[in-house]
Amino acid sequence: MSSIIRIIVGSTNPVKVNSAKNAFSAAFPDHTIRCEGFSASSGVADQPMTEHETRLGAQNRVRYCAQQYTKTADYLVAMEGGVDEFEEGAVTFAYVAIINCKNNTLMTGRSANLPLPNKVFKRLKNGEELGLVMDDLFNTSNIRQKGGAIGLLTNHNATRESIYTQALILALAPALHPEHYS
Repeated sequence: MSSIIRIIVGSTNPVKVNSAKNAFSAAFPDHTIRCEGFSASSGVADQPMTEHETRLGAQNRVRYCAQQYTKTADYLVAMEGGVDEFEEGAVTFAYVAIINCKNNTLMTGRSANLPLPNKVFKRLKNGEELGLVMDDLFNTSNIRQKGGAIGLLTNHNATRESIYTQALILALAPALHPEHYS
């Protein structure tokens, strides 16, 4: 019989909840994964415009969850999508944050970069959110709870869910091999 791992995700967005469930199912295949979404404040802008702000948003969300659920969950998880401009141009990416409730360890990870068209980045700098801009450009509805800008710009070869899942799996390395991360 497999043991249960209980996860609280700092969002009710089904993409983020599914990403956490997929990542933990892959990392802990002999366990039953129970994943629940919880609305957690990021404490940053709705559209984070820097790498620092994006990371802070993920960490704020997971710490907000810790105030509520440390005693009833095994892991707390948060994801924050953001954008920034680097030497190569404007990109979107995500930061993930995980708290292992058994030892109160914070693990942080980051996804790969997706280049953004200049016309998209200009609209973001004018205060619009990426999901809404993408919905407008591609005539979609609520893409941020589906494949996201990543899905649209990669012809669904990658999706918002797939990059969150990958980033979470990578961030879990210290939990999988704590003997090497002391």
